[in-house]
Amino acid sequence: MATGRTPAEFTTALRAREQLVGYWSLLDSPIAAERLARVGYDYLAFDAQHGLFGYQGMLNNLLATDTKGSTAVGMVRVEANDLTYIGKALDAGATAVIVPLIDNAQDAADAVAAVRYPPLGRRSYGPMRAQLRVGPHPADTHAQTAVLAMIETADGLANVEAICATDGLDGIYVGPSDLRLALGAATSTDPSVQQEFEQALTRISKAAEAAGIAAGIHNADGASAARRLAEGFTFATVACDLIHLEQAAAGHLTAARQAGEVR
Repeated sequence: MATGRTPAEFTTALRAREQLVGYWSLLDSPIAAERLARVGYDYLAFDAQHGLFGYQGMLNNLLATDTKGSTAVGMVRVEANDLTYIGKALDAGATAVIVPLIDNAQDAADAVAAVRYPPLGRRSYGPMRAQLRVGPHPADTHAQTAVLAMIETADGLANVEAICATDGLDGIYVGPSDLRLALGAATSTDPSVQQEFEQALTRISKAAEAAGIAAGIHNADGASAARRLAEGFTFATVACDLIHLEQAAAGHLTAARQAGEVR
């Protein structure tokens, strides 16, 4: 079984723009998270914004990610750009937080401030579980935890260069569904805006590269993740457990029924 990076090693790799691959989780299933953490992914991202769990679920899934044989660290997409949500995720042991709906550089600066302790930021001290993973000292926490700003709105795209230049921001993360809608799509997968969407992704990845920060993106499958990494994104997430469970179950059902029809 492969051995994963420590939080410090992961954050160092992320900031160095090394290629990383993660998996996205919506389900409140620590047993599933424990299995997924051993597959070989660099991180598991738990979705507290749209996921089907509350604080206890987030905590339990982060605990499951840290078990023996895990190759992954735990990330959390928090509910909002808010001190409380960001602080609770980090206190629970998240190595990185993904902050949604970042529209401008001030939003990004607020997210960074929520991750860093004074005098660098506004995070309240009380790491609880996190101090067992990265130590109780603020300097250690700052070195080993990362903050990522989501680019998924029209304003976020328009201001992406300024967002990427925000002091202390470790990376950006594209939410493709919302970004398509922001570009005028009728649905989250509408192909009519594909050209504009691809142009937007190029602009986003180039802005991150120019600023020297990580550039991540959400993907429906591994092949799409590989494509985006080849295009210049530095980390890519494969999504997600709920959809893949349904797809796998449907595939097996189809195969079983076809076998029955052959007889």
